[in-house]
Amino acid sequence: MAESLPLEMVTYILSFLPLSDQKEASLVSRAWYCAAQIALREASVQYNIPVSSASLPAIKSLGLRGITCISLTNLDGSPASLQVLRSVTHHLGPHLQSLCLGGGSPTEASFVALILGCPALRILDLSGCNSLFTSGMLLAQPETAQQVQQALSGLRELSLASLRDLADLSFNRLSSCAPCLERLSLAYCHLTFQLGPAWGTIGPQDSSPSQLSFRNLLRFLKERAGRLHALDLSGTGLPPEALRALGQVAGLQLQELSLHSCRDLSTEAVAALCHQQPGLTSLDLSGCSELADGAVLAVSRGLRHLRRLSLRKLQRLTDAGCSALGGLCELQSLDLAECCLVRGRELAQSLGSVCAAPPPLASLSLAYCSSLKDASVLSLIPGLGPRLRVLDLSSCVALTNQTLQAICTYLTRLSVLRLAWCKELGDWGLLGLGEPIQAPSQEPQLRAKLRRNLSRSFLPQPHEELEYRASSPKDPSPQPQGPSLLMLQALQELDLTACSKLTDASLTKVLQFPQLRQLSLSLLPALTDKALVAVAKGCPSLERLALSHCSLLSDQGWAQAASSWPRLQHLNLSSCSQLTEQLSVSGAAHGGGWLGLGWACRQLRMVDVAMCPGISIASVRRFQAQLPEVICIQSRFVGGADLTLTL
Repeated sequence: MAESLPLEMVTYILSFLPLSDQKEASLVSRAWYCAAQIALREASVQYNIPVSSASLPAIKSLGLRGITCISLTNLDGSPASLQVLRSVTHHLGPHLQSLCLGGGSPTEASFVALILGCPALRILDLSGCNSLFTSGMLLAQPETAQQVQQALSGLRELSLASLRDLADLSFNRLSSCAPCLERLSLAYCHLTFQLGPAWGTIGPQDSSPSQLSFRNLLRFLKERAGRLHALDLSGTGLPPEALRALGQVAGLQLQELSLHSCRDLSTEAVAALCHQQPGLTSLDLSGCSELADGAVLAVSRGLRHLRRLSLRKLQRLTDAGCSALGGLCELQSLDLAECCLVRGRELAQSLGSVCAAPPPLASLSLAYCSSLKDASVLSLIPGLGPRLRVLDLSSCVALTNQTLQAICTYLTRLSVLRLAWCKELGDWGLLGLGEPIQAPSQEPQLRAKLRRNLSRSFLPQPHEELEYRASSPKDPSPQPQGPSLLMLQALQELDLTACSKLTDASLTKVLQFPQLRQLSLSLLPALTDKALVAVAKGCPSLERLALSHCSLLSDQGWAQAASSWPRLQHLNLSSCSQLTEQLSVSGAAHGGGWLGLGWACRQLRMVDVAMCPGISIASVRRFQAQLPEVICIQSRFVGGADLTLTL
């Protein structure tokens, strides 16, 4: 039946699948392989290519498949790098649309040769490529600059972030080769600011050969005002006067602006920007520590079409400022992480009253908002609406099982849920059970306190009521009831790191998510092999798994669980003290425990076994030989190294 479908229809169907599923589908037949390749090209999937002679066959293969987006890592001036660049130019250059050289050290000559061989480029990322700008002579020859301009005539996006040697002259030469530029990033470049009315009055002939000045940038913005619509000046130390001058550029109509970590910005400057650039749809003010409630009020009044807003790390933001968010009727993504004064009460009222309807929020982050309480979150959650897909409440330490059960009741379409370090969450919340009300003790307070201290165990134990409900010999653990975690069947990422009250009693029952791709259960001291095997059966699509500091996990559990994760790519087992390199009875042919992972999880790319006393450096090397595709193995302090001597 599937073979009779037209190629276009199969391609359309595969486009709805995650990347890992598309890769699996491509193995079904030749027709599905072709359809999967077309779907990957249409999704602009970026392929990371390590610069080495071993990558040459892969580059040729990617060229035959018409791949359009690549990233070259570890690029330098070595003969191997030059060989890879020539191969990229020959096999991928004619149809390459997105090229990332971030952090590399190419020579000026090799860079020019590469660009000339890629006439279809739309996106170019040179972040951290300081070697191109150290001499200040890049594109200094008019003939070379003219050739590069012809090659970059269609370039739409340019990233020059984190370039310490970028100066006015080199910036002008490169930007002049991209006349159709629409998006520019100068994040974390060293911009110089000269206060006064002379801003923007210099010409190209006055450009500095040794520093990147805001005056020169302002001149560039005036020339490209009609086309440029996205600008990233994060980490440049932009002062309030410069932001006002930027907003006043005639004809400039920005849609996206990122000012992350511009700590000197004032509320007045932000208010002026909102008045001057009302068409903004994305604004990042995270880390602008001088901003307070007035800035959020100005944003809500001036930017009515804002869709993405980041206010992370605004230490002065309070509930009064959050009340102004009610005016943003089109808001889809809101980041209030690390706003310690936000309690959530006004936020719940404002988001619940946006345009007399639930907001179209798809992503909400309240991570590290330590003042957040159950009462405010319980009033907030019902008003978030069915569109919410991402919710981050990490390190909201006061939240309890009530919040979790409200999430499971109202936000059933979540794909990402992060609850790391919410230490009050327990088995009751995951199972959807009501916690029993304990009668007050009749003993004197001193005797009761002494008894609690003496009976307290290092590891969390299931409540005696849970043990009572689990008394049936056929079912050794209580069944989920009510709004349990099982209601979130669309989950693709779940983070329960350091929710230390969780035990096998709930984890074995609720971790059943066929679509789950990423799971973190690190720092759960009561997690045992029983829960590990249950996770393996319930979450077979895992690609990333973090289980660091789970000291009760053993080789026997891994011998049963590893074969259920054929797609696993990232695995964190650091400080799992019982993990060894010994052979198991069931997997003696391939090795159980640590070495057995390599045979079961053939797609592993990154493994962390740091501070595992039962694993030796020799076994790490054998594992690397067994799986040469593994890019990184973290093995610091393995074999029981004495940290006191090492440090």
